[in-house]
Amino acid sequence: MIPKISSSEITPKSVYLSRRDFIKAAGVLAGSLALTACGVAAPETAGPTSAAPADGTAKSDEKGSPATSYRDITTYNNYYEFTTDKAGVADLSKNFATRPWEIEVGGLVNNPGKFSVDDLVKKFPPEERIYRLRCVEAWSMVIPWVGFPLAGLLSAVEPTSAAKYVRFESIFKPEELPGQKEPWYPWPYQEGLRLDEAMHDLTILATGLYGGELPAQNGGGLRLVVPWKYGFKSIKAIVKIELTAEQPATLWSSIAPNEYGFYANVNPQVDHPRWSQKTERRIGELSRQATHMFNGYAEQVASLYDGMDLAKNY
Repeated sequence: MIPKISSSEITPKSVYLSRRDFIKAAGVLAGSLALTACGVAAPETAGPTSAAPADGTAKSDEKGSPATSYRDITTYNNYYEFTTDKAGVADLSKNFATRPWEIEVGGLVNNPGKFSVDDLVKKFPPEERIYRLRCVEAWSMVIPWVGFPLAGLLSAVEPTSAAKYVRFESIFKPEELPGQKEPWYPWPYQEGLRLDEAMHDLTILATGLYGGELPAQNGGGLRLVVPWKYGFKSIKAIVKIELTAEQPATLWSSIAPNEYGFYANVNPQVDHPRWSQKTERRIGELSRQATHMFNGYAEQVASLYDGMDLAKNY
């Protein structure tokens, strides 16, 4: 039997709602090749309280899986731009400024532009999305993101008929991100989606977490979240989005294309070359559980891949 996370680890509904309203009003809501975008304990991180929920209920996703504690989400972090040591990310990133944050959107669009995150959250009001995150390393979390559908921003810039893919690029600041001084990674971090994947309603740009601002160690100021794909696709600290006609290069598929494909859809039938993908360990729980196709979102997204060989297009 898989033990459930204690309700004492979940934010009280009353605290969450009041904190969210305050932040929204203030305009803030706005192994050897282990992956950067997927997370032990590090120094305490400020965030929601851990008292029992006032109404006796806990946050959970649509399948009833309880949310991972704020502490685990913010202290179990793969983020090679800072360090390869998961336990050190929160401390190394504590002074990394996530505001102001600006993002450039261009390429094959009719209305290119630069946008601040604060302007984006005014134009596209954020909402809570409680999504499962499945790392390629075979662990998982349930995360209460705050964000808005990427489709809204892409529609606003009007992709041309030639646009087929969306390329994402992270910030490059070696003076603030010490891991970027390491020469064996092709910095800056780059990722990509097909345009129809990017336009899907499940795909969001995250601006917050647990009703608060998105911490630096989780990808603040702006992070992509694609819940049916392995976590490394959900690129952190985005500063550039570009619409392209050709499939873009991505950091991990450039380094090891036999291990990390462009699509990276969660697929328990296709193992990583060095471990099985059939099961996962939920952070905060002791035993393993079965991994589901498309991370359990098959009903919503399987049609995107009709006719494709998902073992070949991994």
